[in-house]
Amino acid sequence: MTLNKNPVGKAGSPKAPPVLSSLATPSDEALLSDEAAVIPRPSSLPVRSICRIVGHMTSEMVALVGARVQLRRDRRRTLCHVRQIAMYVCHVALQIPLHEIGLAFGRDRTTVGHACHVVEDRRDDPAFDDFVAAVERIVTSVFSTSGSAAHE
Repeated sequence: MTLNKNPVGKAGSPKAPPVLSSLATPSDEALLSDEAAVIPRPSSLPVRSICRIVGHMTSEMVALVGARVQLRRDRRRTLCHVRQIAMYVCHVALQIPLHEIGLAFGRDRTTVGHACHVVEDRRDDPAFDDFVAAVERIVTSVFSTSGSAAHE
């Protein structure tokens, strides 16, 4: 098992945690080596796992907010909205490209783009905007690399 250290940002800034090559897929390693200076990756997890975690976090937050019993049709609609919010947060807060999010969620990149537009349009509603902002804050705090590196 080899360790690959990737510096993040400018000189003097904290370094990202080491990436274990056995955990990352070849495509993730290529992305890490190509884009490490441009976009810091949230962690050493593969993008698919990061998107899955964001989806679960969004689902749990929706469950906390909505306590009513849902009919089958409402449940499908809610799952679609949860997936759209998770895709949006992955793209906006974590700066993951649309095609990678699409692969992680089993959708096309154009579907992810549509989800981002739908969520952006719905942010005119103050309650929905507060909810999405809360999801963004939680996701960025969970996947922030600077906070964990500063304590080491």
